[in-house]
Amino acid sequence: MADIVIERAHQLGLAGAREVARRWMRKAEEAYGLECRYVEGADGDQAAFTRDGVDGRVEVGADRLRLEATLGFLFAAFSGQIEQRLASSLDELLAGAAPA
Repeated sequence: MADIVIERAHQLGLAGAREVARRWMRKAEEAYGLECRYVEGADGDQAAFTRDGVDGRVEVGADRLRLEATLGFLFAAFSGQIEQRLASSLDELLAGAAPA
């Protein structure tokens, strides 16, 4: 069961959502040292990220993004702060993206 779940509706279409997800992943790799992998699908994409103490995924759809993360013991105490940072980062990228 995920410790953090963030879901956002959007009007970007799949191509726009892909761009937002890829930008978020690049930012997460640089800022948090996450190892990310991205797989495109016909109706939506799956992205996965990991590092010691954090595992998660992002489901990318034409009308929503859903991020789930499971935190290890050391990070669990900071889940509120981590969720706030992840949500803020995602919201910032979605706000700056152009609708489809």
